[in-house]
Amino acid sequence: MNIIREQQLSEFEVCSYIPQNRWRFEYFFASGVNDSELEELFEKGWRKFGIYYFRPNCDSCFKCVPIRIKADQFRLSKSQRRLLRRSSLIDVKFSPLKYSEEIFRIYNDHSQNRFNKKIDRDNFLTTFYMQSCPSFQSEYYIGSELIGVGFIDKSSKSLSSVYYIFKTEYAKYRPGIYSILKEIEYTASLGLKYYYLGYYIKDNHSMAYKDAFHPNEKFDWHTGKWL
Repeated sequence: MNIIREQQLSEFEVCSYIPQNRWRFEYFFASGVNDSELEELFEKGWRKFGIYYFRPNCDSCFKCVPIRIKADQFRLSKSQRRLLRRSSLIDVKFSPLKYSEEIFRIYNDHSQNRFNKKIDRDNFLTTFYMQSCPSFQSEYYIGSELIGVGFIDKSSKSLSSVYYIFKTEYAKYRPGIYSILKEIEYTASLGLKYYYLGYYIKDNHSMAYKDAFHPNEKFDWHTGKWL
């Protein structure tokens, strides 16, 4: 691992997930992170975008809980089975990271229509295509049309979902949930144990859905153990 900037703390800001709270992060910048080093970071609650590695450090609040799915033991629920049947026309391809203008357009569609945000191309490339560890992308097609893309990191024991984007006109297929199911399946097919799904937040609807994938383990910030 090549440390570009040593670990430090950000300033407190209004929390995006629980607005009555404040959040801050500890973070560092790194490149050349190998798969074993990456797994060590995942196991301690770290996440990353590009060369930026971070985890929450909010003093008395511990509601951002790292969650991982036990891919080798994963069992579909009835609703997840129904979703797979409804979305059976969607094909999935896993491939090396490769930027295209089409992917950037999907990102802008997803950001604007779901979050009312627009990010420039340089920011997008820095966040998702500045590779600092073993990474690849998942591509979702209906026929020949690309409708979604996932960004995924690969450690020695796990896959980790960095982010997923999709054309919002296909929201009826619940492509975010579908991508998780297909990427858990792919994790198991590689003989890996876990699929990391970022932070679970019970009190935030947009983050609470992550507890619907079983069996899962959640990180205890107090003990440093997965339960």
